[in-house]
Amino acid sequence: MDIDTINDKKVRAQILIEALPYIQDYNGKIIVVKYGGNAMINDELKTSVMKDIVLLSLIGVKVVLVHGGGPEISEMLKKVGKESVFVDGLRYTDEETAEIVRMVLAGKINKSLVNRLESIGGKALGLCGIDGHMMKCTKESEKLGYVGKIVQLDASVITDALDKGYIPVVSTVGFDDEGHIYNVNADTASAVIAGALGATSLILMTDTKGVLRDREDESTLIEKIYVSDIPSYIKQGIISGGMIPKIECCREAIRRGVQKVFIIDGRVEHSILVETLSDRGIGTMFVNED
Repeated sequence: MDIDTINDKKVRAQILIEALPYIQDYNGKIIVVKYGGNAMINDELKTSVMKDIVLLSLIGVKVVLVHGGGPEISEMLKKVGKESVFVDGLRYTDEETAEIVRMVLAGKINKSLVNRLESIGGKALGLCGIDGHMMKCTKESEKLGYVGKIVQLDASVITDALDKGYIPVVSTVGFDDEGHIYNVNADTASAVIAGALGATSLILMTDTKGVLRDREDESTLIEKIYVSDIPSYIKQGIISGGMIPKIECCREAIRRGVQKVFIIDGRVEHSILVETLSDRGIGTMFVNED
């Protein structure tokens, strides 16, 4: 065995040793991953995410994967000749659009993700917010149509799946008592789900490195933010625009008892593993006061 091979094996061993305390800490705990952005579109990144989740599951971490699918919904609406309409950054959802949302999220995307996880050795189960009457909703706003605000979440169907060793894959489609279907924002749903499950952490995958002091300079990443400081960051303009509702989801998850919330760059391969099992986090972590 040559010296380069020996050194390579030493490096790999060191990586595993570094991961040991994190594996011990997360073993038996619940992590919720909100899957979105470019990592859902790029095939290599999609495979990377699925491998991360399967690996975490195999070392004893209970992973729940929550997903949206905005681009594929827009594509399907275009195919059926229906225009995508957005109000304040959210998709206006009439009853016909809600049915298409259910078909795309709970059908096409959800089952595709389950199949990917299974194909690389995972044990996955596809769910949506209608299953087990998990995600009861009301309208977020009349001007948005059937965009759902979660008023009641029954996480028992998720915990049952976790207890049986499955990786639950949850699409954010909700319901009400009148039988209407709702399109629920995946960030919002993941915060509520993580709180209901008593998750140790919530990971939000995005197309940004995290929260930057200067949006044009990735070296200005803020690695840790206390939720009490969020208003100040908004006032300074460091958190602004489309990042505000995502940050509000982080704060809501912490309010619901989640210990840590991470915003990570889904464009980086194996970003979930780097964030959870190494000394070198790659995103922004939100916590309560130390």
